[in-house]
Amino acid sequence: MRIVRASEYRRMPWKNGGGETYEIAVFPPEASLQDFGWRISMARVASDGPFSIFPGVDRTLSIVEGAGFHLAVEGFDPVELRPDTAPYLFSAGLAAHARLISGPIQALNVMTRRGRFDHAVQIMHVQESFDFNHQKDVGILISGGDFTLNNTNKINKNDAVILNCREKCVIESIDSINLISISISSSG
Repeated sequence: MRIVRASEYRRMPWKNGGGETYEIAVFPPEASLQDFGWRISMARVASDGPFSIFPGVDRTLSIVEGAGFHLAVEGFDPVELRPDTAPYLFSAGLAAHARLISGPIQALNVMTRRGRFDHAVQIMHVQESFDFNHQKDVGILISGGDFTLNNTNKINKNDAVILNCREKCVIESIDSINLISISISSSG
């Protein structure tokens, strides 16, 4: 198990140059935007615009702060993403454009190289202590608020906890928080 503080995320420009992202985790370590197997990042979006295109990659977006945006993905009906909507999965190889609803947002972006890795993203509402048992190759928890991990580690909003296969942890929250659970597994 590894804790990655939000202040430790690697800051880098978007592939299309339209903004910047904070890389939370990438595999293999130190992989570039062209050769990652999987990648998790957080981005602040302050204006309408196109998404970077990543052929052969599946992408899931979750809005973590702000009102949200309307997302138009080539060949699909537009969708509205807000903090209270389910994470949205689409092919990162398709042209996509976001139009903000009202002001800047912060979005969590999970990408996996199709045919090599699969992923699932779930938003959990945590109101009390519970045991989290991770079964996939890699699990990442992104905190939507402060909580205590395994009775000892204080986890702050936007921090990440990275778990290996079958690792367990105890999450204790005093306040009601959202916790984003990301599972990544090898394909085939």
